[in-house]
Amino acid sequence: MIDDDLQKICSQIQSGELQADVAAKQLKEYLYTDIGYAKIDYARESRVGYPEIIFGLGKSTEQIVGIVNHMMHRGSNILITHARPEVFDAISKNHQSARFNHLAKTICIEQTPFGTTESFIGIIAAGTSDIPVVEEAYETALFLGNSVKKVADVGVAGIHRLYDQLPLIRAAKVLIVVAGMEGALPSVVGGLVNKPIIAVPTSVGYGANFGGLAPLLAMLNSCASGVSVVNIDNGFGAAYQASMINKL
Repeated sequence: MIDDDLQKICSQIQSGELQADVAAKQLKEYLYTDIGYAKIDYARESRVGYPEIIFGLGKSTEQIVGIVNHMMHRGSNILITHARPEVFDAISKNHQSARFNHLAKTICIEQTPFGTTESFIGIIAAGTSDIPVVEEAYETALFLGNSVKKVADVGVAGIHRLYDQLPLIRAAKVLIVVAGMEGALPSVVGGLVNKPIIAVPTSVGYGANFGGLAPLLAMLNSCASGVSVVNIDNGFGAAYQASMINKL
């Protein structure tokens, strides 16, 4: 663990085993490693409670593999979002425990058991087309050590489907509600539960959906109290926030 490394460095400084210049170098490496195209923030978990997560979009396969190799050497658990199949192929050659969720576009490598919470995060999908965003939220929430339960295809076009799932939905500590089209589902759920809701607009919809802008604005203007909103298609951001709430 990173905190154990820091304690060891501090003990060696106190005992005089480490000279000042060597200690400074080791402390810098504890904070981050500079590999030229990236500065890997190993101390993030001890600062904010969660490790650094790799955003795959815009990074080359070689860059992602390089970051993963350094993080593996330090014993870190690894999550890559917006990952491509060719990235998984390159990583899995050396790291057979890597797992690729094709729908979520995530790659996960578990070196230390994640653990799970007693309370759970509920993730609700308005439609089947929203499932890729749901899966990104699901993989992120699991990676961050949460119990998670999913409810799919319960949008407002068939509201009776939602009512059938209310016992499960109401048992969650926090809810992530994912919807495209007009983005009405978080407001409906907000009127039925006493739990915080994180709404995720998706880019699913016809032309006037404007790539998710229509549901984003609808969710921001929700008349239901207790609804907060993340950016379009941001299942990762919703799960990160839900994890912080679930672990309070």
